[in-house]
Amino acid sequence: MSTVSNLKPTAEPAPAPMVSVRGISKIYPGGVEALSNIDLDFPEGELTSLLGPSGCGKTTLLKIIAGLLPATSGTVEVDGRPVTKPGPERAFVFQDFALMPWATVLRNVAFGLELRGMPKAEREAIAQTYIEVVGLQGFEHTYPHALSGGMRQRVGLARALAVDAKVLLMDEPFSAVDEQTRRKFQEDLLELVAKERKTFLFVTHSIEEAVYVSDRIVLLAPRPGRVTAIVEPDIPREAGLDRIRRDPVYLDTVEEIWHGLKRYLE
Repeated sequence: MSTVSNLKPTAEPAPAPMVSVRGISKIYPGGVEALSNIDLDFPEGELTSLLGPSGCGKTTLLKIIAGLLPATSGTVEVDGRPVTKPGPERAFVFQDFALMPWATVLRNVAFGLELRGMPKAEREAIAQTYIEVVGLQGFEHTYPHALSGGMRQRVGLARALAVDAKVLLMDEPFSAVDEQTRRKFQEDLLELVAKERKTFLFVTHSIEEAVYVSDRIVLLAPRPGRVTAIVEPDIPREAGLDRIRRDPVYLDTVEEIWHGLKRYLE
């Protein structure tokens, strides 16, 4: 599976890349090669998933783009500027929520703005807006221990949205919740992508999830991680989000990706 499939019509102009990755390799101490010569562009206003088996370097690549981990070689640019450390144009949504247990929902969501020195009234007003966007109104003064896993993940997403970053980096954000909550999150995410028009980079192990939420899917092979294909499902969503999983394009794309990846599990 080495070709780009299900391409959008060539007459459409390609969106300008918000994130450019060139020649990224990562070798961990002890000689473990996690990534090898990755070249990728991530278009503005789209959601791109990184998909592949365990050990293919999905999270490593995400952390390098976030500036949380140095690459061994290669460069990353976000909006034309080199990445050398974390920056305000990028926000990270962690798999394990990463909330402050001593802080309320409101303070957790406003925390990034607090670090920037924004006045309390202004940052809390912005936080309130995104608390409502993720459906947590009424829980502003609740502490994380009193929330379900799905609600805690919504807090993490609201915090990332509140700082108005151009790029949202999401590391398996729905893996810790039940299947029903996960499906609702996936629908909510599609609505957020359409509304916010930010650049979303989304790591997942789930083929079905990647095909459902993505404009583009980057398939990575393990040992070391390298790009094997880029799939653009181009699934029509006008008929409603609840019908996507029954669409023939969705079903065919899931099967195509599975047949391309399963050889790495044999």
